[in-house]
Amino acid sequence: MATRPAHGEEAAPLSNPAGKDGPLDPASQEGRARLQALIAESLGAKVELVGVEALSGGASSATYALSATLDGAPRQFIFQRAAGSGFGLSRRIQAEVMRRAGRLKVPVPPVIAIPKDADGLGDAVITGFMPGEALAPRWLRLESFAGARERLVTQCAEALARLHAAPLSTWADLPLGAGSGAELLESSFANYRRLGVDVPAFDLAFAWLKPRMPTDPPTSLVHGDFRSGNFLVSEAGLSAVLDWELPHLSSPAEDLGWLCVQAWRFGRWQWPVGGFATREALLQAYRAAGGKVTAEELHLWEVYGNLKWGMSCLMLADDHVSGRVPSVERAAIGRRVSEVAADLVYILAFRDL
Repeated sequence: MATRPAHGEEAAPLSNPAGKDGPLDPASQEGRARLQALIAESLGAKVELVGVEALSGGASSATYALSATLDGAPRQFIFQRAAGSGFGLSRRIQAEVMRRAGRLKVPVPPVIAIPKDADGLGDAVITGFMPGEALAPRWLRLESFAGARERLVTQCAEALARLHAAPLSTWADLPLGAGSGAELLESSFANYRRLGVDVPAFDLAFAWLKPRMPTDPPTSLVHGDFRSGNFLVSEAGLSAVLDWELPHLSSPAEDLGWLCVQAWRFGRWQWPVGGFATREALLQAYRAAGGKVTAEELHLWEVYGNLKWGMSCLMLADDHVSGRVPSVERAAIGRRVSEVAADLVYILAFRDL
């Protein structure tokens, strides 16, 4: 499959077919015609769009599989657009980050076309179809992916090392956020106070992190959501890195620590790196690929990553409770705050999780 349901997200409703109150429905006659024209113009070939299937999405995205013929041969594409939540980078900026990451040899879906405002398709991108399984519980458990799981830590480390090695000038013209570890923590704490809640384990984690987070300026672009659930995995291993909504300038260790967060192990808690590897194997592979992150840095950013996930749970719950985004799915994720609280206490007490 080319994409998958985002972790914990519901399918997004189709937009207005006529495009009068929002972007065109890509399955409508006019939507299909515009998608077909964009692909044909981009690839310089005769294209016939023969099918549009709504896959999944949620608060941040709606995703569709496009079946087509290209000069008479069958081809598949993916159409994805923002679902109106204002979450993360625009799809157009994401597409440009993906293009540049692809030139760095990071495995990403190839960007085929970026619709303009005049196309009426919304903030969207058309990419090529990539092989692989995106549902992490499947590729983490099925025997057919056993070999892929063994290769994955090296492939992920290599992808991250290539991304992190790019000079900041690579991204200088893009509207990306940036901050030192201390600044990121300060921003997160301000959100915590804004929400007006008290979670003692979060208070403890903020207090533990404050004197330890680095104050050095950012050195690299980080993916921002590099984890199991955002990969396409084939039986050969890593096929593509998905969900480029949160890239920003930071420390490379942020991506490695986020990959170790408990929530992305999907029950395979014995394997702290995404449910498929050890921390030692990740650090060794990352260093072999040219990266430089110490075990102490990884631990620090893993604590931060678990706290960051807990803050995400709180904010999603607040979206629902406040009425801004009524959503059973967001309320359900909000209930996971208690899980994160337990994880934070454990990792701070025992330096492991």
